[in-house]
Amino acid sequence: MLQSALKFTHTLLSQSVKEGEKVIDATVGNGNDTLLLADIVGPEGKVIGFDIQREAISATQKRLSEAHLDKRVQLLATGHEQVDSYSIEDSSIAAVVYNLGYLPKGDKSIVTSPDTTIESLQKVLPLLKTGGLVLIMVYYGHEGGAEEKEAVLSFAQSLPQKSYDVLQYAFINQKNSPPFLLAIEKK
Repeated sequence: MLQSALKFTHTLLSQSVKEGEKVIDATVGNGNDTLLLADIVGPEGKVIGFDIQREAISATQKRLSEAHLDKRVQLLATGHEQVDSYSIEDSSIAAVVYNLGYLPKGDKSIVTSPDTTIESLQKVLPLLKTGGLVLIMVYYGHEGGAEEKEAVLSFAQSLPQKSYDVLQYAFINQKNSPPFLLAIEKK
């Protein structure tokens, strides 16, 4: 049975991230990925989460506290392009997750942008351990979404094959700008 791009993202995370590892949720949103990552990394692991919207950080903090997983997570109310402002060692991150677009049930005028997303991607790739993943859910059915989609695809296609494998996972017979997954694995 084929999985949606989002479910496939979660499958990849569950198969590749190990207990005790460090991961980044580059777009915390409603906290679904943050919660999953906190569960996967276990009590010795660490999740660093970024979001520019305070309501996203608050909602995620509440969900983590209710699940007793908040001690494993550092939430930062800033953009993912600021990842280099925090003490993260090169080659130490097992996975980085992005959900591009806007906060579901939030202000649809606040969206991720091509410039900050590409800047963030350029900064997180050196942080990945060998075999580490960057998983980008590309939602592009909003104003500015098509430009970000093209920028991210162009960036991913330009990555050197000797250093990275890049997979695009998508349903191609769906209408209304179906989201797709870009998975980047560091060799």
